[in-house]
This record gives sequence, C-alpha cells and structure tokens, in this order.
Amino acid sequence: MRTANTGGISYLAPLGGAPDWTWGTDHTSGDLYEAEELFRDGHRIRRNRLIFVRVSDGLVLEPVSARDGQYFGVPAWDGGRFVILLADFPAGEVRLLGCTPEGEASPIAALPLGELEDCYNLMPHASPLMLTRQTAERFQILWPEQADFPIHPAESFCLREGEKLYFSRWYEDPDYREEVVVRRYPDGEIEAQFRGALCDMPDGETWLLTDGGRKAP
Repeated sequence: MRTANTGGISYLAPLGGAPDWTWGTDHTSGDLYEAEELFRDGHRIRRNRLIFVRVSDGLVLEPVSARDGQYFGVPAWDGGRFVILLADFPAGEVRLLGCTPEGEASPIAALPLGELEDCYNLMPHASPLMLTRQTAERFQILWPEQADFPIHPAESFCLREGEKLYFSRWYEDPDYREEVVVRRYPDGEIEAQFRGALCDMPDGETWLLTDGGRKAP
C-alpha cells in the first residue's frame, strides 16, 4: 500500500489521455456550477484546490493555487500538458491554463463570464483542445471556435474528429441501450446514428464498441 500526501483530498480520478496521471480536488463549495450559484447569491466563495498525482511514483503536483473567489473545474490532458479550468468570479472571467508535468504554468485563453450563460457542465476537451458547455438540451463550443445547437436530452458529448462531433445517447425503453450519434460541426446536423457505445481508454484513444464490427463513419 502506498501513501500519498494529498492534503486532505480523498478521491482521485483518471486523467483521460494520461494513463500515468490522476487528478483530484476538494469541493469546498460544491462543483464549479454550485460555486458560481453561491457567488451570484452573494455568498463568499472559498477557493478549492486541484492536484495531479503520478501513478508510477506517487508524486503529488499542485501547479496552481487559487485565491478566495476563484474555483477550479474539471481538467484535461492535451499534448503533454495539463489543461486547467479556473473561474475567477470577482474578476468575471474564466481562464484556461496550460501546465507541464514539471509544474510550469502558462495562460491559454480567458473568456468573460458574462458571455457564458453559466458554468453548468463547463469543461475543456482534447484533442483538439476546446472549451465546451452542455445542458440537457443544448451543446456549445465556446473556445477557440463557437458552435451552439440543440441535442437530445439523453445525449452527452464524447469527442471531436475534424468536422465530426461524436455523442453518446442512451435509452431505457424498457431495456437499457446506447447509440452513437455523429453530428456535423458547426451546425450539429446528424450525419449518422447507430447502435453502439464509445469507450475512453487510458491512453487517450476512444474505442467504438458495436455488436457487428461496424467502424465509425
């Protein structure tokens, strides 16, 4: 049994695309969306912490420290670097930061919070690197390009390949089943829809799981 000093963070999640890294945070004010709601209601937001832990040797990395009023969201891994989502509520800004495994952080992008409806399901995706937001009925790409279109309430975004956006859709009617929905960027028109599932692998690949050997279009 190994011991890792996480400073009280009690759960680590895999970091997609980086099989040797996990990440964790403490939820002092809930998730990012809940922290935003508290701030809008006039409450003081205590900062949360974001750490990365290397599986091979237990190294704990905390590359960026937030201040009160700032809050981390879900991170991503892109091109050999961590991508950190940080909301600065007093400044009215959402930032994307890049950080190397050696701990060197640099800015990637900044967006005014006023241009976002809210921070619900706001997160970076890679690759290509994008900042997205999803509700029960809409999907948005907010950076570096922009797209906004309706989706099925049981759909969730998985990945982008060129001009194709891949979503997973589930049903219970009454048995549970999944479908893959391929939408066109940027208008979201459906180009293909078929029974199957998308599975993220630790090395960053995505596998299409089907019952008939079908390949992704």
